[in-house]
Amino acid sequence: MDKIKFDFKNRTAIITGGAQGFGLDIAKRFLKSGAKVIMWDIDSKMIEKAIKDLDNSNLSANKIDVSNHKEVENCTNEIVKNSKIDILVNSAGITGPTATLWEYDIETWKKVVDINLMGTFNCCRAIVPNMIKNNYGRIVNVASVAGKDGNANASAYSASKAGTIGLTKSLGKELAEKNIAVNAVTPSSAKTGLLDQMTKDHVQRMLSKVPRGRLLEVEEFTSLVCWLSSEENTFSTAAVFDISGGRSTY
Repeated sequence: MDKIKFDFKNRTAIITGGAQGFGLDIAKRFLKSGAKVIMWDIDSKMIEKAIKDLDNSNLSANKIDVSNHKEVENCTNEIVKNSKIDILVNSAGITGPTATLWEYDIETWKKVVDINLMGTFNCCRAIVPNMIKNNYGRIVNVASVAGKDGNANASAYSASKAGTIGLTKSLGKELAEKNIAVNAVTPSSAKTGLLDQMTKDHVQRMLSKVPRGRLLEVEEFTSLVCWLSSEENTFSTAAVFDISGGRSTY
């Protein structure tokens, strides 16, 4: 089936976690649709590989830790000296270990929340003022079905993604009178590197809850993100778009 084509010409997009997983596939699709893409990722080797593989003059990247608000602010300030920021996709995230809450290491819990939730907050806080200035913006926050349902033995991840959903709804309402849309997407388990951070038993338990009976394809996820990031999305904001193969009941 041919992919729907989107027009992102003259649009600049920042994608966190952009050198791998969901973020990388989104970057590919944005570039094919004419966007200028700036990858933010903490893994310098993955950045180098992505830049080499994609080989596109409209692609650039910054090594950045989204949980560090100073890094995010400084990088944003440098970008807006020469460019506007039209699209932000917050895709950076980690799952953390598989463990019960009472056995969860405190510092590891904080790390999961710092990257998944605080990272999204830091990026939105730094970039939204530029969108307000230009009266245009599309923000897509990658949450998870775990943020709706809560996954056993993944309390930090579930809590961080639930927080991302709440953040999205609040920010979307705050910006609703402007030409800025803020939405979240809640995927079920997909074929990305995040699965490598989980035990096989944990992955199988999650898959057993999906009526479709399979993992989400990355390309399916990207198509939804593209529409939410496009000018065609003129009304939906402060919303949560489910892409869980029927797992979620709301």
